[in-house]
Amino acid sequence: MSQHTFQTEVSQLLHLIIHSLYSHSEIFVREIVSNASDALDKLKYLNLTDDEFKSLKFDPRITIKLDEKAGTITFIDNGIGMNQEDLVENLGTIARSGTKNFLKNISGDAKKDSNLIGQFGVGFYSAFMVADKIEVVSKKAGEDKACKWISDGKTGYDLADAEKDEQGTEITLFVNEAGKEYASAWKLKDLVKKYSNHIAFPIFLDYEDTEWEGEGDDRKEKKVHKNEQINNASALWKKSKSELKDEDYNEFYKTFGMDWEDPLLHIHTKAEGTLEYTTLFFIPKKAPFDLYQADYKPGVKLYVKRVFITDDEKELMPTYLRFLRGVIDSEDLPLNVSREILQQNKVLASIKNASVKKVLSELKNLSEKDEKKYDEFIQEFNRPLKEGLYSDYANRDTLLELVRFKSTSVEGYTSLASYKDRMPEDQKAIYYITGDKEEVLRKSPLLEAYKKKGLEVLIMNDDIDDIVIPSIGKYNEIDLKAINKSDAAEDLKTEEDKEKEKEVEPFIKQVKDALGERVKDVVASNRLTDSPSCIIMDANDPSLQMQQMMKAMGQSMGMGEIKPILEINPNHDIVLKIKDSKDKEFITDVANLLLDQAFLAEGAELKDPTGFVTRLNRVIGRAL
Repeated sequence: MSQHTFQTEVSQLLHLIIHSLYSHSEIFVREIVSNASDALDKLKYLNLTDDEFKSLKFDPRITIKLDEKAGTITFIDNGIGMNQEDLVENLGTIARSGTKNFLKNISGDAKKDSNLIGQFGVGFYSAFMVADKIEVVSKKAGEDKACKWISDGKTGYDLADAEKDEQGTEITLFVNEAGKEYASAWKLKDLVKKYSNHIAFPIFLDYEDTEWEGEGDDRKEKKVHKNEQINNASALWKKSKSELKDEDYNEFYKTFGMDWEDPLLHIHTKAEGTLEYTTLFFIPKKAPFDLYQADYKPGVKLYVKRVFITDDEKELMPTYLRFLRGVIDSEDLPLNVSREILQQNKVLASIKNASVKKVLSELKNLSEKDEKKYDEFIQEFNRPLKEGLYSDYANRDTLLELVRFKSTSVEGYTSLASYKDRMPEDQKAIYYITGDKEEVLRKSPLLEAYKKKGLEVLIMNDDIDDIVIPSIGKYNEIDLKAINKSDAAEDLKTEEDKEKEKEVEPFIKQVKDALGERVKDVVASNRLTDSPSCIIMDANDPSLQMQQMMKAMGQSMGMGEIKPILEINPNHDIVLKIKDSKDKEFITDVANLLLDQAFLAEGAELKDPTGFVTRLNRVIGRAL
């Protein structure tokens, strides 16, 4: 026997599960049965497609063996099984980087953390909420040796050789005080019905029951051994929608999606004709913890004629719909379809395209019929939909109706269609401002003239808005214009503005000479009312946020340093008081301060904070 220490992340996760999730301890049944079902799926596929396993006698089943006297519950499957290397990887290590980021988000607040862990899916480790010790004996299909894994869920685990006749896995829980309530036949039956009734394999309960024989005083207690199937064991997605209730879908989702909340929405489709397939998709109420991780786990499983093919293929649905959980079951694909063939398969491409349109159509329907529920969806998945605007040109028009934005005119989120309905007749464009913090954008000097004229501006603070929105260009033939770009202000210009520009031309030239290479240009502003200055970018240049994002990614964009345009408010007191000054040094200090404060108002860092303070002190000293 060899001793091993848990990876740090496993120890952290175990501690959190045991101390934060005690009120959800029953989910260990769902998690272990789901893992057993996955193991059976994998061997069933090999049994049908791989010559090495075709001769294997395979009668897939899951057995839950209860021994109340010994205080043990054993989960047995005859699926693919694990060797020693698999046991270490699956039970002693968390390799995915997303899990480490998940653990960084843990706050110490039990209620909040339990929700977060629910999104993560606690898997096998949930069993330590109800067990002082767990023994796992497993034998991998096609191999001769079996291996035993033993742990108390605290610091580490032991590995040893074991004896096992059939391939598969046996997980024995030595229940603790909290787990005693689950060591009863009626309780296990109830939990399997609740969480695993539609697992596509039979689940048997092996236990000793008490019966009575005889009558009156001669009545005697008799122990009877029972082994009975306790689940429905049918592929729920193959049933007719008319046979199913919301509760059936919700129960299936909780097992399938490793979640304890009901889904926000389910979408069940059966297609017949040129292509025959069934899809069942769920949208979770909460975003999966790894939604923005490069190594996210896909949530859609592919079946062919109810035979599991893969749950690790990111091409089954577009990346921007990676939050979907569900099943695609095709009648037309070959069982031995390879991953390489999958990526180029015309049948699967047709199913994918039709499925995307169906999902988006159902979301549009939800947005029209249940605004509150759709708002819940937007809170979690608005950003991925925006990714679709950039990556899915074929469905862009539909996506444009689905995405939502914050606004200067309404509470919460608004659609582009609603914005258009609110536009004055003479408004020339849909205006928006981009940046990384909503509160900073709402206070931006750039909004001043738009507010004064009663023009609505969309607040776009998602990190991808700067990439996505310019690629759209128009909505229903109306231009989308960023107010932090130079071309948007032309729409606001009046004859009075043009006169003011002429008045301050000499001062503007002085400021431009003083700033030199720090700016691309200096112009009189027609969009400022209360602030003395602001910075914008040339219409053809990336925004400050885009520059910062590219820099963080190590990309210089091949353009060298991109400089802003400084806009100066010709009506501001500061400008009016110094525009005729002949003091060149004073003008230089003020010019640099106007630029620096404009950077600060945009939430940008100053490259030379010391120089800023020195100039500020000189100007204050002069004023005093």
